[in-house]
Amino acid sequence: MKKCRVIASFVALCFAPGLIFAAPETFEIDPVHSFVIFKVRHMNVGNAYGEFNNFKGTVVQDKEAPEKSSLQMEVDVKSLDTKNEKRDQHVLGPDFLNANQFPTMTFKSESAKKLSENQFELTGQFTLHGVTKPLTLKVEKIGEATDPKGVTRVGGESTFTIKRSEFGISKMMDMLGDDITVTVALEAIKKPAQ
Repeated sequence: MKKCRVIASFVALCFAPGLIFAAPETFEIDPVHSFVIFKVRHMNVGNAYGEFNNFKGTVVQDKEAPEKSSLQMEVDVKSLDTKNEKRDQHVLGPDFLNANQFPTMTFKSESAKKLSENQFELTGQFTLHGVTKPLTLKVEKIGEATDPKGVTRVGGESTFTIKRSEFGISKMMDMLGDDITVTVALEAIKKPAQ
């Protein structure tokens, strides 16, 4: 009888008025308010910067079970923009990104961990130039709000470094550094419930 009362109490608590367990929320990346920026050392003199203008993806936020949160993102390599068309064409060519053969780069998380209130760790697979390697991102959740149209938005940012030589991009190592530092700053829009 005691066990039955405990179970009954638990069921009553779960379905008590006003008590709601948050379900996972799915967001679509808003490319208008998001950025994928990178920098690389040029001749050990300065840093050269660029960005990718076209990308898409989804963010799943699970507040009750953060380890079930996830990120999937695809970047259009041909949307490279370094503010110089001639340089863009060189970087997109076979010496570097070889965008005709490898038109996208992707990240798909496989696990997530909450480090603190607004700090998370996502581990997954990153594919660039046809090579896939594990990558761990430290992500800071910037905030969450409802916009004037009544749509929920969430935002976060991560900065990480990869070595281009590990992805088969090893030309002109004397001119451009091996380390590429990438900043991904995302805003995402909550998708309506199905």
